[in-house]
Amino acid sequence: MRTKFYTLTLLGFTLLFTSCRSARKLYEKGRYDEAVELAAKKLQKDPGDAGLISTLRNAYRYAVEDHEGRIRANEQSRDELKWERNYFEYESLQRLHDAIQRVPDVYALLGPADYRAELVSHREKAGEVRYDRGLSFMQRYDKESYRQAYREFQAALGFIPGHRDALQKKEEAFAYAVTNVVIVPMQQEGGYVYSNYAPGRSNLDDELIRRLQNNSGHEFVRYYSAWDARGRKIRVDKEISIRFTRLDPGFLREERSSRKLNRRVLVKETVYRPDSVVREYAQVQATIYETRQSLFAAADLLVTVRDERGRREWSHTYQATHQWNSRFSHFTGDERALGEEDKKQLNRHREMPPAESEMLGCLLDEISNNALYGLRAYINRNN
Repeated sequence: MRTKFYTLTLLGFTLLFTSCRSARKLYEKGRYDEAVELAAKKLQKDPGDAGLISTLRNAYRYAVEDHEGRIRANEQSRDELKWERNYFEYESLQRLHDAIQRVPDVYALLGPADYRAELVSHREKAGEVRYDRGLSFMQRYDKESYRQAYREFQAALGFIPGHRDALQKKEEAFAYAVTNVVIVPMQQEGGYVYSNYAPGRSNLDDELIRRLQNNSGHEFVRYYSAWDARGRKIRVDKEISIRFTRLDPGFLREERSSRKLNRRVLVKETVYRPDSVVREYAQVQATIYETRQSLFAAADLLVTVRDERGRREWSHTYQATHQWNSRFSHFTGDERALGEEDKKQLNRHREMPPAESEMLGCLLDEISNNALYGLRAYINRNN
């Protein structure tokens, strides 16, 4: 029992020494903010640790000097974002203050400065600067500037949440910055309506819209159906049409073949004595009939992108194929003519070919994925 007590005591001293050493090591490496926060955290458990208090005092002094030096340099700068940069410097200083404040005895000893007033004034000024920058970008009247304006108003709201004018301007900037893409109802080639072949599946254009709306891959791209765009009076920047130029569910093909087998087999064995055996052989025959079945389905989907004036700017044909194969056999004649490999082949049973809806379902899954990734990549690359 005493051994266990000594072990625990030694472990406690080791941990205490390690914690002090870790804070000191951060301090020696010039990572003053981290040293302050770690030392303050350890002092919450042992506020009388002289070594930690010394490390904390020195680290805090140098940390303040570093931050205040950068603040003075920023104040002399002509960079209009200097208020923002100094806000983050004051935020770091306030975080050090709050860490020390959690150790009342040490807080009273060090008396760290409170920077809440500076945080408020710099936050408001930083927000105003971002708002004014957004207004300036709005005056350039091009899409890229509207996007930059949107980001500026977004940044302004990060400093001044709920700023009514910034909220309004942010929405206005986005409306000009966004590219609205409308997918028109799919056209079918030759009267194909694939939902008749694949019951229960949504239309391909509806599926594309849903998946693109869930993940456009671009901050400033939005997708709509033609009906939704008309109902909401959405400005159309790009229009996408989708048309099957080929939709072939395939037809069953069968190939039949046969092969004859001849084998000499033992039919009788007469033993007169151990060293005198008479064997009689006979020639047996069998015929194996093999049937090979195959289905090959294929589809071509033409995707065309037009600009706001209806001019074609890009088109691409996506293809998909799906194949099913099966073979089975039966035989006539004498089974003894069959070899081991022949018997394995005969164990394959006849399979029912997949329905047209199943073949089309495989095609549509492949072609919709290909069209989705290709279309999204094109729009995002040229937006």
